[in-house]
Amino acid sequence: MNFNDLWKKRKSIIFTWLLSYSAVLFVPMIISLIVYSQSSDTLKSEIHRANDSMLRQVKYTIDTQIDLMKRLNMEITWNSKLQNLMYSTISAGEAQFTAYQLVKEFRMYQTSYASIDEFYVTWNQESAVLRSGNVRDMETAFKTIHDTGTMSYEQWLDQIRHSKNNRFLLLPHLDSVKPQTGIAYLTHLPKDLNGEETGTVVVMADIGRFQQAIESISGFSGGQVLILNEDNQVLLSNLPVSINQESLLQRFKDGSQVMYTPTRDGDSELFYIHSAVSELKYVLVIPSRIYWEKAEYVRKFTYMSILISLIGAGVLTWFFMRRNYSPIQQLVQSLSDKNVYGERTDWNELSFIQRAISNTRSEKEKISLQFEAHQQVLRSNMLNRLLKGKMDTLIPYEEAFTSFNMKLLSEQFAVILFVVENDSSLSVKLPGMDTNERSKLIQFIITNVVEELVGHYHHAGYVAEVDDMMVCLVNFGAADSAGFKEELHAIATEAQRFLLRFQMDLTVSIGGIHASLPGIAEAYREAVDAMAYKMVLGKQEIITYDEIRRDTEDNLQFGYYYPLQVEQQIINLIKVGDFEQASKFMEDVTDRNFNKPIMSLTLARCLIFNLAGTMVKAINELGDGDNSILGDNPLWLDKIIACDTILEMKQELQTLLKEVCAFAAAKLENNVSHERAESLRDLVTKVTCYIEEQYSDPNLSVNTLGEHFELKGSYLSKLFKNQTGEGLLDFISKYRIEQAKRMIKRKQHSISDVAKQVGYNEVATFIRVFKKYEGITPGKFKEMD
Repeated sequence: MNFNDLWKKRKSIIFTWLLSYSAVLFVPMIISLIVYSQSSDTLKSEIHRANDSMLRQVKYTIDTQIDLMKRLNMEITWNSKLQNLMYSTISAGEAQFTAYQLVKEFRMYQTSYASIDEFYVTWNQESAVLRSGNVRDMETAFKTIHDTGTMSYEQWLDQIRHSKNNRFLLLPHLDSVKPQTGIAYLTHLPKDLNGEETGTVVVMADIGRFQQAIESISGFSGGQVLILNEDNQVLLSNLPVSINQESLLQRFKDGSQVMYTPTRDGDSELFYIHSAVSELKYVLVIPSRIYWEKAEYVRKFTYMSILISLIGAGVLTWFFMRRNYSPIQQLVQSLSDKNVYGERTDWNELSFIQRAISNTRSEKEKISLQFEAHQQVLRSNMLNRLLKGKMDTLIPYEEAFTSFNMKLLSEQFAVILFVVENDSSLSVKLPGMDTNERSKLIQFIITNVVEELVGHYHHAGYVAEVDDMMVCLVNFGAADSAGFKEELHAIATEAQRFLLRFQMDLTVSIGGIHASLPGIAEAYREAVDAMAYKMVLGKQEIITYDEIRRDTEDNLQFGYYYPLQVEQQIINLIKVGDFEQASKFMEDVTDRNFNKPIMSLTLARCLIFNLAGTMVKAINELGDGDNSILGDNPLWLDKIIACDTILEMKQELQTLLKEVCAFAAAKLENNVSHERAESLRDLVTKVTCYIEEQYSDPNLSVNTLGEHFELKGSYLSKLFKNQTGEGLLDFISKYRIEQAKRMIKRKQHSISDVAKQVGYNEVATFIRVFKKYEGITPGKFKEMD
């Protein structure tokens, strides 16, 4: 064997393997050196991550308790009785009674917040402390709560009165376990109208509630855990504080939430993180010796792995080269002996085998496979262009149909559209498939089912996907069109029922029957127009173009019912929170509009948006239109617009109506105290009866009603509106107008006589008020009736 033969065999796979396996001997050493050089930093990084995770767990546990303290503090601060006590000009007796009610209410807070160990409110005006169930003077309260010997009464007063607002600090607590200390959250109540301090809300939790979370991380890492307030004062620590405070404060100035770069403070590594619900900071200090102990272990482990890798790589190289090359050598020898592919010129065994296999493939089979793969796409594209009315093609459609083995049975065509309404739920029922595969499977099922059903009626059906809809082009088998419409409906019905077995909910639309290929585009347009009417008729229906088509004179028969009087009644019912009556009125309006053969889409959308606008008007009249219900539901109008059908829109409207009525009822209930509710209802009843008796009196007004009931007129009107949702003057005017309408309908009196009988001396005033509430003049109303 000469040098040239050896040079040719350099391309042999055994030579490549030898180099590859030899390289394996060096790879472990290189990797081990890299691992060793990076292990120290990696180990530190992992320790940082572990300690960061533990620190976050501590933060989460303590933040949960802190959040409860802040929530309770806020509830107490904004308590209506506390606000009345601190800021209302009430007598001393009433103030004591209000304080008594307030401390009774504190018992409910104590039950709701069981993890809060102590809370109270200082009342500066009376030098008293309001606790759950009792009112004590400040000195007695201090002895009861804080007098553990670590703080004097004067120091406690200074802390309570002069500490910064919304701050956490440490206060002694008699009822807590050792060290009898709790973390307190202080909020100063706003000053009164005279600029005097009113009081402070204090919420406390014993340190023992936080100690367990701190001990868990310190036991794991062997470090010291500190909790600091906004002023960087240590509130809690598992060990005596030994860290350099100045170094700690300097690290906080960089603004990062979690610091992975260690700072040396003596012999320590420092981590800290800010609270998400308060201004607290959580600090973890770990001895640096922990890192170096584990780094020494890594170094020894690296040396051992290099030695084992060298020995193992040598043995495996010899074993696998011998075992793997034997079958390849036999295969190459077999192919070379047959001399099928000529003289062997490629000394790489794998390339030689690959070339031998590739030459066995038939070019005809390749072309056939490629054509079969693209035929369906080309056919779908051709049908898409035909349905869209694009007749300017290079190849006539008749030839295209023939090339795709699609027979044209006659010149009569129709189009059926299928829309899958539960596509999103099918993704759950078909796990393990991506969106593209699921779409292809759905198209395959619908195509096969529909084309077979069309063929069952001796017609030709061709299905394609167009604009996210499955479209079936039906070519009728005979020129006689008698019975074609019934057959199209039968095909749609059977397809809809059969595909329910595959859990597909379909909406089907059918266009008209048209002659010639250009008529296919018109049939498709009609089917699309029919599909749009699923908004009115609902999903999972079969909609034909003939059902939705109406002549001009037919459309004139159908009006639009939503009078202003009904809208005002719905608004009044919403304002008083009467959901059942408001819902009945809204159902009546929708039924009177939609319980007709077919309502136009434009009027249907207009009615839905008008009903939504009615609720917006009601909310605005309640005086809370910019927040609350509208603020809590920022996308409610988008939800209505996104609905596919009128039924879904009505359901969304009912949901919104229920929330609005609940909000109005709650607002109405809050405006009137429970103690006065019955008396106000009785007063409103008496006022209503008096108006019904005296409405014909021209002097009847808000002021005369106030004099009759010994109240100020404006105040009586306000009480009446809070109870009924309607102003007193509006009620008088509306009642007079209702009586006037009854008199006008009898046609026994003139307009001027009717005006005087209902309490209007001036006819012009009567006409103006009548038009304000009814939208038309009394004369027009009389003509309409």
